Amino acid sequence: MPIQELFDQFIAGLKATTIPEYIAVLAGIASVWYSKKEDIRVYPTGLLNTIIYIWLSFKYHLLGEASVNFYYTIMNIYGWYLWTRKDARQQTLVQIKFSDKKEWLQQLLFFGLFYCIIFFALQYLKKAFAPGAIPWADALASASAFTGMWLMTRKKVESWYWWIITNICAMPLYFVKGLVFTSVYYFILLILAISGLMEWRKKALRLPQPL
Repeated sequence: MPIQELFDQFIAGLKATTIPEYIAVLAGIASVWYSKKEDIRVYPTGLLNTIIYIWLSFKYHLLGEASVNFYYTIMNIYGWYLWTRKDARQQTLVQIKFSDKKEWLQQLLFFGLFYCIIFFALQYLKKAFAPGAIPWADALASASAFTGMWLMTRKKVESWYWWIITNICAMPLYFVKGLVFTSVYYFILLILAISGLMEWRKKALRLPQPL
């Protein structure tokens, strides 16, 4: 695609952006920022973002992303609970840490399982209900997001690696669907994810780590 045509499509997409999409994007950016800072407000802002994106994903036949955002909604509630738990000394029970070898294997299996489930489900739905679906890309973005969100609730540094994969996959996925502002949003999230990874690594290195 020529650069000028790509630019024109980008401008047209921005003009077509709806108010709900703007709200979802701003809430999502705020949520990732709060996550980077290990701030509990990651969860209420995240809930606003995911609820709106469930609706947008169904509207644009991004069924894998719809499932991701439903999952996000449940995990936002779960993570909100985990992050507020404290011990007798009023210290937060869940601390930022690196994954050990067993946890790395668990998250790779978790990713692989959800990728297969989402991919084959989308292959079926593409034929029956959603001809605009892109199964392999949607499944990759979705499964990595499932993994990243699960790890984030447990404050694992590796959650950011999965977020980086999600954001890289989601940018072109949403762009070709005409949700240009959302593709820009995922580019911003990519930058924040890289920054979040560096910040969480610094915090994790201050604590004793699993072998």
